[in-house]
Amino acid sequence: MTRVSRRTFINGAGALAGLALLPRTVVAGAAKPIELTAKPGMAQLLDAGEPKTAVWGYDGSVPGPLLRVRQNDEVWVRLKNELDQPTTIHWHGIRIDNRMDGVAGLTQEPVAPGATFDYRFRVPDAGSFWYHPHNRSWEQVARGLYGALIVDERDPPRVDRDLVLIIDDWRLQNDGAIHTESFGSLGDISHGGRLGNVISVNGQPYGNVDVKANERLRLRLMNTCNARILDLKLEGLSPYLIAVDGQAVAVSQIDDGKLTLAPGQRADLVVDMTGKPGDRFAVNEVSRDPFTIGHFVLHPTEAFRDEPLAAPTALLRPAIKEPDLASAQDVDLIMTGGAMSGIEGAMYEGVYWPIRELVRKHGKVWAFNGVVGRSDEPLFRVAKDRSVKLKMVNKTPWPHAMHVHGHHFKVIERNDGRPLDATWRDTVLMDPDSTFTIAFLADNPGKWMLHCHMLEHQAGGMATWFEVGA
Repeated sequence: MTRVSRRTFINGAGALAGLALLPRTVVAGAAKPIELTAKPGMAQLLDAGEPKTAVWGYDGSVPGPLLRVRQNDEVWVRLKNELDQPTTIHWHGIRIDNRMDGVAGLTQEPVAPGATFDYRFRVPDAGSFWYHPHNRSWEQVARGLYGALIVDERDPPRVDRDLVLIIDDWRLQNDGAIHTESFGSLGDISHGGRLGNVISVNGQPYGNVDVKANERLRLRLMNTCNARILDLKLEGLSPYLIAVDGQAVAVSQIDDGKLTLAPGQRADLVVDMTGKPGDRFAVNEVSRDPFTIGHFVLHPTEAFRDEPLAAPTALLRPAIKEPDLASAQDVDLIMTGGAMSGIEGAMYEGVYWPIRELVRKHGKVWAFNGVVGRSDEPLFRVAKDRSVKLKMVNKTPWPHAMHVHGHHFKVIERNDGRPLDATWRDTVLMDPDSTFTIAFLADNPGKWMLHCHMLEHQAGGMATWFEVGA
């Protein structure tokens, strides 16, 4: 595969139009379902004038339609599958009815080509969420199957504009085609996952956002990459962090403008364009080989207001019940495997396999508690309304973005020296050789996935499930 130059992003500033905003679809109170069709489409992921890319998308677009609803209202979506393989929709971060969670083989059968499935549920929490397949996720998400689900607060914060920015990376060839031969490659599975060579924002390789001086924006940032950890920096700006993974947090100002998002994570920022007319503020990805993915461009003459607004007030905290740590059920999860880890072997489909045979015959390299992938027995069972303390030990030399379905949790202990906070999360990034303990109240009955959201790690064995009693 030939890498596409990162100059695609840096030198495209003057040649491209403003960043496309996502389409809006109102789903609340609909007399009939909103139909989302998973099907092939085309996207302009390289610069204008370069070849387009054949993708899979909801309604053929990347990202799929922006679904917008108010807190506690109903979402009703009919998935129609026009792909050549089965698929589902998982509603990432929503505390949802179990039968609507969209996990193939656990909460539903996958939707066959030509078939449909109705997802109908209420959304208890306001915030920024997203949707994507949970069948062959490592391929289907990498081909473009994802979109945003925004649940608006009944009393939203005062901003002048509310923008959703979905960030993804793509592994493309020089002709713009997705490098399909590397799907499921052992190198990706056993290392850091599938990393692309082109980054898109809302399905474009680069874009400017036209703003005015002292205009206030709400930015809903979403990392939909298969495996890339995004270290974003809003140069010259000091945004306020108001929500993480869709859940309100105590308002804090990010003085250096830097924010880290693991795959699957979201962050809501309030940003004041505190420049003067004509200024430009770059949005950079600074983790590896720094490059620019877009700019905020202030109008050359007009200001939105003379002075920036006062600091934003906090959003209402979610109605999530605190876990009772004194009576919580203790569960351990030990992560092993991957390249350079020294794993000797693990159980897979009820049989112990030495690591060489596990890799050669099954392409699996990761394990939880010595078990590869989702087995017949859950990691644990817990009675409804009992609290859980889950101690996760990463004995691998790789980071992992651990995602819990159906619940939000708090990190109550960590050994990496970083301070604890009171943030409710659905995904947490664990460093290599780290230990985190998370806690939650198991108040949502059903069978729920727990997995690494580096999707190649999930495919290679980092997936399990737990069951909450009725």
